[in-house]
Amino acid sequence: MSPDDLAQFAARTLSDTTRAWSVAEFADLLAAPHTVLTTRPHAFALGRVIADEAELMLIATDPAHRRVGIGRACLTAFESACANRGATELFLEVSVANAAARALYTAAGYTLRSERHAYYQTPAGGRENALVLHKALTTPDPT
Repeated sequence: MSPDDLAQFAARTLSDTTRAWSVAEFADLLAAPHTVLTTRPHAFALGRVIADEAELMLIATDPAHRRVGIGRACLTAFESACANRGATELFLEVSVANAAARALYTAAGYTLRSERHAYYQTPAGGRENALVLHKALTTPDPT
């Protein structure tokens, strides 16, 4: 997916509480050597691996194709790609208000590491807390 494709897809699929990412932001990330992008039809996951830590920055699934395992498959592929690059743990942030994403991450084995108070700005100008979640990644078998 190109930066333009990612920006358009994200704008269509992310909730009203998620800040829109620009084409330039996607282009900068895709140009960086530590970036990891996994895609599936109707979904993508984007993040980075630095040293042995991975960060999931954004995951998006088309609303018409949710709750059928596409997001989970994309997340699993992202985790594998990060482990293949040497990451042993993965971190992400999620709004306390995003129940669907929280359920996905819980089902995938993520645990609460900490909470960031008033981290996200809402469209109405308010603030929401972010949960910092963590998961240990399995190192690929070299054989």
